[in-house]
Amino acid sequence: MNIDALKKRIDVSTKRIPADVVIKNGKIIDVFNLQVMEGDVAIVDGYIAGIGEYEGLEIIDATGKFISPAFIDGHVHIESSMVTPAEFSKVLLAHGVTTVITDPHEIGNVSGADGISFMLNQSEGLPLDVRVMLPSSVPATPFENAGAVLKASDLEPFLAHPRVLGLAEVMDFPAVFRGDEDMLQKIVLTADQNGKVDGHAAGLDANGINVYRSSLITTDHECTTKDEALDRISRGMHVLIREGSVAKNLKALIKAVTPNNARRFLFCTDDKHLDDLVAEGSVDHNVRLAIQEGMDSLQAIQLATLNAAECYGLKEKGAVAPGYKADLLLLDGLDSIVISNVLVEGKRVAEDGKYNGAAFKSSEPPASLTQSVNMTKIDSEKLAISVTNGKPMHVIEIIPNQIVTKKKMVTATAENNRFVPSTTNDLLKMAVIERHNKTENIGLGVVNGLLIQNGAIASTVAHDSHNLVVAGTNDEDMLVAIEAIREMQGGYVIVKDGAVLASVPLPISGLMSDRSFIEVNDQIITLKEKLKEIGFNGNFDPFLTLSFLTLPVIPEIKLTDLGLFDFKTFQHISVQAE
Repeated sequence: MNIDALKKRIDVSTKRIPADVVIKNGKIIDVFNLQVMEGDVAIVDGYIAGIGEYEGLEIIDATGKFISPAFIDGHVHIESSMVTPAEFSKVLLAHGVTTVITDPHEIGNVSGADGISFMLNQSEGLPLDVRVMLPSSVPATPFENAGAVLKASDLEPFLAHPRVLGLAEVMDFPAVFRGDEDMLQKIVLTADQNGKVDGHAAGLDANGINVYRSSLITTDHECTTKDEALDRISRGMHVLIREGSVAKNLKALIKAVTPNNARRFLFCTDDKHLDDLVAEGSVDHNVRLAIQEGMDSLQAIQLATLNAAECYGLKEKGAVAPGYKADLLLLDGLDSIVISNVLVEGKRVAEDGKYNGAAFKSSEPPASLTQSVNMTKIDSEKLAISVTNGKPMHVIEIIPNQIVTKKKMVTATAENNRFVPSTTNDLLKMAVIERHNKTENIGLGVVNGLLIQNGAIASTVAHDSHNLVVAGTNDEDMLVAIEAIREMQGGYVIVKDGAVLASVPLPISGLMSDRSFIEVNDQIITLKEKLKEIGFNGNFDPFLTLSFLTLPVIPEIKLTDLGLFDFKTFQHISVQAE
């Protein structure tokens, strides 16, 4: 800020000159005292200059409405929406989210520093304020092969970027625990820049949290129980209550929030697909759900605004008060959180659930990001799983709508010592194929609970290394799905009887579309409709579920391009049990 801008703000505050915009007749949500007050909100140069009685060049009549701070998503992967930051911006602003803390580790795992640069460049100048935490773990573990390796020296240049806030979710706990030099160097470099370090404490006990907190890690979004949340709060961490497309933890965690500890909680979505964002919203959905679960409306809004802003050091965000940015919502009521208007720096950008701000379009991605599926030819021999009929084998058991799984022992069904899928027992074949550097690595496993009766599904969205993942009832359809993914250079596909039933091309690093969010949303809806034709009738998203079956840093058993991975022992195991 320069002195002239400050003088102008003071002149508006003292009523010597009129404000640019004044919101009148609304009820102001005070997130500091958790109460509602009345008064005009005066805005100049995008900032709130005063609350009281003011005149302005433009008047917004908020009669019958509540004036709230706009919402903040404390942790999100934009790539999971499958659209570019520009298209993502249009969707979130319509739902009252004007600021996001994003971790581009999805694209970082595929395209390295080029991917991070792409996300920073593509989010520049958007009405959505996109703040970035740098990917800490690329690859997430040494037990899989990603498309890139990001060392501390690779991340250091990004720390000077004005929208970079720190280091994103440190998910390689063993590296922290044993004092891995490069991991500690990432943390120290971030601390030297006064940056924040996010955690990823899935499955960690209280002592593990001691180690994390001692390592300058201050947040966690992986809690699934009340006790886990309280362990983290008692050790000085902030807990991000997640409600995404597959990981839905809000109902369990909201029980941990009390008037005494509420300021240590905030909301996030983490991974949320575009169709879910369009249909139910982003953090606005978290707020509504928290209220439905019994949380006071003003408390829920505080979590989504002031708490998130203070957690990440956004000093000008999160409140309707002088000196704060005029990122505001006009709400029809406090119970249902119906958003009638969204303002960014005092300018209306969305109304009644639709973006109506300035037009903008993403620039073309570089060629290095659009040729990311590099594999050798796959045949049925490479998909064969050796097991002995009647002997026990390790199986990945799905827990619907959770990213955690169970390690299950099941009697093998085999012919000629090769696993044969059984739809009767819901035992399907699954493969993770390295798709970045033609290593020819193929991890094979058996999955229970995917509920597909005929055909195959495949995707290049496979957290966190984003290799090609495929599951099916027969090798033939799995091979057709693999080839379809190769031709599209990434995306989602459904195959039955040798034919592609539906697909969603994601040519940008195999993660994002180059199309509008409206077009991509239509493709996703068609994809889900076609799931019925392969017999799927579950109450979860099988593509989302499949994408997390490859994440070895989440309990209990997963599949990487190097094979089955046991989270408890932190090592690979064979399909055939000993």
